[in-house]
Amino acid sequence: MAAKAGDNPDSLMTLATVFCLRNLRKTMCYQGFRNKLCMRSDIFLPSEICDKLVNTYMELVHTDSNFEPREIFFQLFSDPRSTRLTRVQLRENFVLDRDLEAIRKQDLIELHLTYCNNLSSRSLKTLTSFRETLVSLSLFGCNNIFHRKGAPLACTEDTEDEDEDDEIPASPQTLETDFSFQGFNRLRLLNLGGLHEDVEAENLLKPLRSITSLDLSNVHLQGTAFLTQWRDRLASLVLYNVDLSEELVSTVLELVNLRHLDISRESRRNTKFKMTRKILTVIVQRLVNLVSLDISGHIMLDNCTVPHFEEAMGRPSSEPCKSSIYPFQELKRPLQFLGLYDTTLCNVTHIPAYKVTGSKNEDQVLNAIEAYTEFRPELAHRAINQLFDIARIQHCSQLLRALQLVIAALKCHKYDKSIQVTGSAALFYLTNTEYRSDQSVRLRREVIQVVLNGMEQYQEVTVQRNCCLTLCNFSIPEELEFQYSRVNQLLLKILEPARQDESIQRIAVHLCNALVCQVDNHHKEAVGKMGFVKTMLNLIQKKLQDRTCDQVMEFSWSALWNITDETPDNCQMFLTCRGMSLFLECLEEFPDKQELHRNMLGLLGNVAEVKSLRPQLLTPQFITVFSNLLESKADGIEVSYNACGVLSHIMFDGPEVWTMDEPRRDAVMDRMWEAIQSWDVSSRRNINYRSFEPILRLLPQSIAPVSQHWATWALYNLVSVYPSKYCPLLIKEGGVSLLEKVLELESSQPETKDMARKVMEQCETFKEDPMETNNGQETAIGGFGSRRPGS
Repeated sequence: MAAKAGDNPDSLMTLATVFCLRNLRKTMCYQGFRNKLCMRSDIFLPSEICDKLVNTYMELVHTDSNFEPREIFFQLFSDPRSTRLTRVQLRENFVLDRDLEAIRKQDLIELHLTYCNNLSSRSLKTLTSFRETLVSLSLFGCNNIFHRKGAPLACTEDTEDEDEDDEIPASPQTLETDFSFQGFNRLRLLNLGGLHEDVEAENLLKPLRSITSLDLSNVHLQGTAFLTQWRDRLASLVLYNVDLSEELVSTVLELVNLRHLDISRESRRNTKFKMTRKILTVIVQRLVNLVSLDISGHIMLDNCTVPHFEEAMGRPSSEPCKSSIYPFQELKRPLQFLGLYDTTLCNVTHIPAYKVTGSKNEDQVLNAIEAYTEFRPELAHRAINQLFDIARIQHCSQLLRALQLVIAALKCHKYDKSIQVTGSAALFYLTNTEYRSDQSVRLRREVIQVVLNGMEQYQEVTVQRNCCLTLCNFSIPEELEFQYSRVNQLLLKILEPARQDESIQRIAVHLCNALVCQVDNHHKEAVGKMGFVKTMLNLIQKKLQDRTCDQVMEFSWSALWNITDETPDNCQMFLTCRGMSLFLECLEEFPDKQELHRNMLGLLGNVAEVKSLRPQLLTPQFITVFSNLLESKADGIEVSYNACGVLSHIMFDGPEVWTMDEPRRDAVMDRMWEAIQSWDVSSRRNINYRSFEPILRLLPQSIAPVSQHWATWALYNLVSVYPSKYCPLLIKEGGVSLLEKVLELESSQPETKDMARKVMEQCETFKEDPMETNNGQETAIGGFGSRRPGS
């Protein structure tokens, strides 16, 4: 069988690394003095393992809410005699000055720090520890690293914690002026994207003689001539969002060994500079070694492109001679990469490049997401929005790539609201029924993880709605079971506010209902302890106050029906939280709502199955209500059937518990007989039993013949209408032998015995010819009163 999209398993190295990080004490570490976690003395870890440990640790911190960060984690790598680090990638505000100081003795070759805004000039001092070995350094988006931390307002005594000021934000007034790249003689690749405008790039970079790759994205340059000091070495130059001028273009043209040049911008709206045919031509002519060029976001003059009627005929071609963009006809060979995002040039027919970013088609959009996600979320956000339109209106032909790119963007920018909004919206369409058959279990689980991350991070309406809608694309509860506790907690949190957005409330209640349908009892009990029952009852109470019976009201009762199925603790919670009062209020306020009545009576059937709770139902008020509902024709026989089921369990406790004068026990039993005799035994049902145990316990007894008759009728109805499902279940659970005992009992009524024989005959017939005789499907799932969520 062919593998589905995204079905490649994790490597053994990855699995082992994650396991070690989740079980540090059991694998690499021991608990030392003052419970400090220490690396075991008999362990030596080479750089390949240490690098993987640190980089995977950062990924888990950002993407796995169940993973607990450890303050002293980086201390484990403080001694190069037992651990060797060479290539480290750290990002976001989890990284503190003390973390870098902990690894200052390591001979780092690569150090990439991205959006580490809690780093101060203390970390610049630590950087000098790596100056003799560092080859690649990125300080992208580390806005405070060139500033000293402000002193505390008051200090009354010394502290043993030298890292106490790690959380004190940097003061913009205290610029670090002493740092220099002097001595970083091996440094070749440097990314200073987002360098603070108070820091003069020219003076900072002057000591570096051997730079081959330089990223100055969003950096304010007072002059540009200093770039020529690397004219013979510089192979890659990124000047994203740097204001272009004739002086800067002239300087760039002197860097004749450039292979990658990025002079793109975020948007055409923010620049006065116009990219002319002349400028593009001279770039291509002078920089003959270029294999990658990005000019996204620039205003292009019309004379750059070949008129449509003059374009070369045939399929789109990457041959320079056929280029629809005049300047690129000068290329000796097609470019490997060409950034044309947010330009008019991406719409032409012939583009001499193998990979192009733009908005013309799916391929260009996916290339844009891939190229810009890590350092340019503002562009990635727009490209993902365009992918959303493609998936929604057209058809996504590169499904695996699209999903992987959106997942990567959501992981990378967990704290970027715009990415979370557009990414979650795109996932909704990329995981719907049209694409589902092509997706592996592993890939769909990755989607669920990032969706839950978004729900956790943002309480904002749009993100929550998108995430909830995306979860609706999955088989519930099966596909969500690996995150069962987490998803339930998040949904209950959504439903906590007194006045939630109506659409989110409806979807969240629908999901809650689906999650507690057809799951094991221990799952239901765990969710009950999270406050599920109380949350649903709170929603019902709010709807009662508004005098509204809508889907939220009906789904809430349905969810309570499901979660109380065979779970006595949840039934007790329902009673404790005033559930019966709300039941009576709903009956009075909404007397004609059939679906509501069915859900409520199904729930009370579950409560009535619990012997210790039945005394709380045995009051004149409740018995009168149940008796009156026996005559209900709502939803076929369902309301009457469930009301009779509740009373059957109560009657089973015997006449000695019936302490009330009115209504009389025999009068209620008479009404039960009348109701049962009025039902059509061939009725199709809205209940799907997982077990007959609650019914079977009512069979071999003489305390309440009407209860016995109700149980026998229920079995006959189910095995005759749905034989292939219920005959095997009844046989498996010993129902046939119990029916034989019904026939033996003198107290059993003749019509009950007659119906018991028919049930036994049906099972015998099924054993001889086990074919489904009725093709109808039940529309509910669960036990006595457990049903499928509304859609």
